[in-house]
Amino acid sequence: MTPVDNEVQEKIQRMVEAMPAFPRSVHRVLELASDMNCAPKDIVETIEHDPVMTAKMLKLVNSAFYSLPRKITSMKHAVIYIGINTVKNLALSIATVGMLPAHNKADFDMSDFLLHSLVTGGIARKLSTFINREGFDATDFFVAGLLHDFGKVVFVRAMPETFLQAKQMMEEEGISLIEAEQRLFGANHSQAGAILGQQWKFPEALVHAIAEHHQPDITSNVLRDCVFAANQICKLKQIGHAGNTQVETFSTAMIQRFNGDIEHLLDNLGDLQPMIDEAETFASL
Repeated sequence: MTPVDNEVQEKIQRMVEAMPAFPRSVHRVLELASDMNCAPKDIVETIEHDPVMTAKMLKLVNSAFYSLPRKITSMKHAVIYIGINTVKNLALSIATVGMLPAHNKADFDMSDFLLHSLVTGGIARKLSTFINREGFDATDFFVAGLLHDFGKVVFVRAMPETFLQAKQMMEEEGISLIEAEQRLFGANHSQAGAILGQQWKFPEALVHAIAEHHQPDITSNVLRDCVFAANQICKLKQIGHAGNTQVETFSTAMIQRFNGDIEHLLDNLGDLQPMIDEAETFASL
């Protein structure tokens, strides 16, 4: 990850600490899921002690998002059908989405942001089926895509007027949002998102994917590469809006990773409308 100046790091850390805390149940699910010896029933019991989380989880599992052959009526059945890792990632995703502020002074449309983030996650998950996942579960890619831009939410919550100024600078000077943020905050949303991920004790691979999602060539990272590609596809197809519309080009390494450029990937992805419909289902939870 690109280092952040100590003074800036402390400033971003204060912004991150001002973010709402994760529900205790989600922290516990993450702890349990990271334990190789954890019994599935312990995760089930933890989620079931959070009625709101249970209701949202069952609604999502029974949506078109998973198209399961039978209705799932309990978390025990959910674990059996979709697995512990997927349940863990869904708990993380639901909790994170619930933290998005409905209104802000940065003129940042959270509905558009959420749609962009969800579809980026969906596309990243699908792209992961085209290549060697290197030990990752498909839902790891969904979560990485969903959370890749969450550093923007840190800026929007803590310094909305400055984030608005960064957007205006981007548009007026024709520079990237990353560069505008760097000038005004001393750091960019990728770095802020990584600091947030560390604060929330996200897995290291997820933190790195968030930190590097605009730097696809600095190391080999299949999780980050799928997020980078999915992000560019969403911007190219104008699916939702996350504050910046600049489509970044695929490097030679990225083209080799996916055996083709962005147009090649679009052809292989097929109709994205069902995925957009799924995202709207998730967003309505």
